Amino acid sequence: MHVASAVAGSVVYPPGGKFGPRIQQDFQLVMLYTGEMSVTIDGRELHVQPGHVVLLLPGREEQFVFSRTEDTWHRWIAVHVPELAEQTRESFRLLPECLPLTEEMNRLTDLLLRLQRDASPTDPVMQQLGLAALHLYPIESKRSLEQKEKHPAIYAALAWIREHYAEEVALKEMAAAANVSPEHLVRLFKQYEQTTPFQYLWSYRIQKAVELLNNTGLTVTEIAQRCGFKTSHHFARQLKQATGRTASELRQLSWSGLRKA
Repeated sequence: MHVASAVAGSVVYPPGGKFGPRIQQDFQLVMLYTGEMSVTIDGRELHVQPGHVVLLLPGREEQFVFSRTEDTWHRWIAVHVPELAEQTRESFRLLPECLPLTEEMNRLTDLLLRLQRDASPTDPVMQQLGLAALHLYPIESKRSLEQKEKHPAIYAALAWIREHYAEEVALKEMAAAANVSPEHLVRLFKQYEQTTPFQYLWSYRIQKAVELLNNTGLTVTEIAQRCGFKTSHHFARQLKQATGRTASELRQLSWSGLRKA
């Protein structure tokens, strides 16, 4: 799939705002944060609540109606693909039109907004980030489906971990949030995640730490504190075990990869 250009934006519509009708020219991901939004697509209405992302496909007529009582804030990524194989086009048609908004999609939007201050929509870095957005949406669709198929306690526990991973965590607190006993939570994690609750927690902490290494200038000590590690030495040891690299090596690889793109 060749991406010709990618651009991101952020807009706030006042109460009663409307936009369109228009013919969609690009693949567009619209992320809603406040208010509400109704999108009429080829005569069919889609209601969107805050905390969700909508996939809009090229060639369709769209009209937007926003909340009548409060400001509606949304951001968007538009990706222009001049030619697309019919098989690929059909795979996008089969995806859900609306998904819960994830941190990964938010971070990708943040990065596009930040980089486009100095880069044009046709810059290779912008093109690659646009392509990443088009790849991320199907991944999130699959992840959302898998989560629906899990035991409700797993879903609750994972949400609790995402909220409390930076704190000192006890298994009984995790289990209470999931409304099961600690022993049952361990069994469920082994069944659905092929790991234990605490192994998942430490893996998630490493994931968040790597994201901070790649996307911020925070020191290793600051990252360790923000991600729930006892000390910077503890963080360094865990990071090396999980990734095979040191914090400085990961940070150098990240910036090197961005420059090459």
